Amino acid sequence: MSLLERIIALETEVSGATAGNSDQAEQLRVALLGRNGSITALFEDLKQVPLEEKRAFGQRLNQLKQAAQARLDELRTATESGGARSEGPVLDGSMPSNTAHPGSLHPITIVRQRIVEIFARIGYTVSQGPEVEDDHHNFSALNFPPDHPARDMQDTFFVRSNKEEGTTGSDQLALRTHTSSVQVRVMESGKPPFRTISPGRVYRNEAISARAHCMFHQVEALYVDKNVSFAELKGTLDYFTKSLFGPEVSIRLRPSYFPFTEPSAEVDMSCTICGGPGCNVCKHSGWVEIMGCGMVDPTVLTNCGIDSEVYSGFALGMGVERIAQLLYRVPDLRLYWENDVRFLDQFTAGTFRG
Repeated sequence: MSLLERIIALETEVSGATAGNSDQAEQLRVALLGRNGSITALFEDLKQVPLEEKRAFGQRLNQLKQAAQARLDELRTATESGGARSEGPVLDGSMPSNTAHPGSLHPITIVRQRIVEIFARIGYTVSQGPEVEDDHHNFSALNFPPDHPARDMQDTFFVRSNKEEGTTGSDQLALRTHTSSVQVRVMESGKPPFRTISPGRVYRNEAISARAHCMFHQVEALYVDKNVSFAELKGTLDYFTKSLFGPEVSIRLRPSYFPFTEPSAEVDMSCTICGGPGCNVCKHSGWVEIMGCGMVDPTVLTNCGIDSEVYSGFALGMGVERIAQLLYRVPDLRLYWENDVRFLDQFTAGTFRG
């Protein structure tokens, strides 16, 4: 660094110098004007400057020294009088500076990562697939009959409908209504055993409210192998819920219906809000529904090229927003999409500060 650059740097340092007490003011004086101070050192280096430039540099150094002395006198006076200064409060140079506002993961991302980590411990890998799907992967291979309500325009966002001129049912494209379509692609891509989960966004043609949204997130799990039983499914569900919500929670299974599983069940978990007596969240039943599950229908295995006489499997699926709602007690699903910093700031560093 040249002499001129060093002078300019010290001029800036002097003009912004602060001291919180008399000791700091004295330390600053020694650093600038002491025997080994930075300004004193500049006068020593002045001897090396060419004769024709020495006068100009000398004048500027004297001005710097006078400015430093004046600033030190101001600071000494201010600290000795208890910090009162006519031009404003004294800044404490020992205080840490303000740092930038820390960022945070979105609550949906936090919960999705926790779900993936839990399943990874028992050997599940992550599979991804397209969000715009064809009829085969989104409906037909999963045993949805041609007249199923999910195929109607009021339930699904179609990108290209079979009602368009020149298209057939196999030509239609839609925003996927579930990540089960990824499971179909996994089963078609190789041979069992399969043990995978498929997290991702899904889309339903629903009115947006505190309890529903037209776009949300799912995580679905699939296990296909020889001699897979319903008991293994229940054990997996019990392991997952206790790992995520704590060892004190219980689950129960209620018979249900899904086109791609048989038998099928809805999974309820003991309410983590009230602990059992009943509240508004669990509708005073002591139980909250968290996901659906069942044994993979043999027809689905056959549709995907798997011998249903040799292999069996189970599948389960959950909405990430629903799980996050139970973990963080979020009253309105719309909060996840509004990017309100007051809401998101509660999840700084991946933890919830409610």
